[in-house]
Amino acid sequence: MMEIIKANTHDYRVLTDITKKSKAYWGYSDEQMRKWSDLLTITEEYIQNNEVYKLIIKQSIVAYYSYFEIEKDSVRLDNLFVSAENIGKGYGKLLMNDFILKIKKSEAKRIILDADPNAQKFYESFGFVKIGEVGTSIKDRFLPIMQLKL
Repeated sequence: MMEIIKANTHDYRVLTDITKKSKAYWGYSDEQMRKWSDLLTITEEYIQNNEVYKLIIKQSIVAYYSYFEIEKDSVRLDNLFVSAENIGKGYGKLLMNDFILKIKKSEAKRIILDADPNAQKFYESFGFVKIGEVGTSIKDRFLPIMQLKL
């Protein structure tokens, strides 16, 4: 059985593990992963204060996404991570479709996100367009700022 449900605060360790291993999947150095450790940590407080949804398959969390409202008509997709061993199985697409459907039912007219450069094509496949970029802690590496108008 597969279901997407709201995460609970006690999921923070599993969500952090998924985030860090999924990010490392793209070949970032151990040193870089250590630098990002705090940024990639999902806390109980984060889950309490944001919209966080997990994908459960056979009673295990295999992926999740999180978002928050920026303005009345805009939301920011903050995280979308699939466990490293499940990347490429369509779970990211499943979560993205669930997320977009949820946002279309709200008052929001646009979704904003900062994409990992490895995920830019994934987001473009859902109609997101690059509207800018933001520098990162890695020299000459920029995150595409992407938008989807609903």
